[in-house]
Amino acid sequence: MSADTAGERARVADRYRWLASSYARGGSPDYERIALGVARDARIQDLVLSLPEGNKRQPNLLLGAVRYLGGPTGTWEGFRVWVEEHWERVRGVVMARMTQTNEVRRCATLLPVLARLEGPLALVEVGASAGLCLYPDRYRYSYDGGAPLGPGESPVLLECRTSGGVPLPGRVPHVVWRAGLDLNPLDAADEGDVRWLESLVWPGEHRRERVERLRAAASVVAADPPVMVAGNLVEALPELAPEGATLVVFHSAVAAYLSEGGRADLERLMGGLPGHWVSNEGWRVFPEWEGARPPVENDFTLAVDGRVVAYTGEHGQSLNWR
Repeated sequence: MSADTAGERARVADRYRWLASSYARGGSPDYERIALGVARDARIQDLVLSLPEGNKRQPNLLLGAVRYLGGPTGTWEGFRVWVEEHWERVRGVVMARMTQTNEVRRCATLLPVLARLEGPLALVEVGASAGLCLYPDRYRYSYDGGAPLGPGESPVLLECRTSGGVPLPGRVPHVVWRAGLDLNPLDAADEGDVRWLESLVWPGEHRRERVERLRAAASVVAADPPVMVAGNLVEALPELAPEGATLVVFHSAVAAYLSEGGRADLERLMGGLPGHWVSNEGWRVFPEWEGARPPVENDFTLAVDGRVVAYTGEHGQSLNWR
């Protein structure tokens, strides 16, 4: 074995060991066991290294592909044997798909920000996946167990605990236009695309409710699809927004996949657009912002026009106002 190969394996092992702690904190013991197993197994590491460098080697993409194909994730040994036996099929899904988790519950952490902006609103989501987070006005919300607000007929209820004096809204925003931008847009009406989104939900005690929530939100989006654009056309999208509406460009757990230069470009672009920019990302994406680092390590940092206003649970389960 060459020194280069040994070094590459070590980097894969380190990444999976680091992610094991994230899976543990995220309540997924199955993925924690598998991540630790990959960190010890040279054969599976070599299979990972046979994939193109970059995003195709993301652990969540590999794990999602296995689940999409019906592979086992209950034990490390079962996972390892199955992946070796079905590697070409797994590789095919990895090459065809992208990590595009669409956590609709994040709308509960975005709502207090959106409701404070002068409406009506025209929403553009960068990294929209299937566009589930483009419909904050179509869902119901309950903060700290309180009475739900939002349209009573909505099949989606998003619950969120708060702290720090969150300015809770009394209503959902008035949205008159919405558009999603993604390198590989998904269709909320397509069963295969929705099943892929389900495959990206980690196994664990909250998986069933997250999948049910995803399915309900997909039904809302499928009934009235947004404008979806493939590629990187943020500069062009505002021109499509209707006159008289406040443009809001937002993203959640997307900029982390960009290079450092790509994040700098995004920040410059957002600063030059009309309207408002809402960023909901891990604090390391824009670490130079005042107050960027949250008190809880895994929480996201929520900012409006580059100013940090709150910290949010990565799945939208909590909102801590700053």
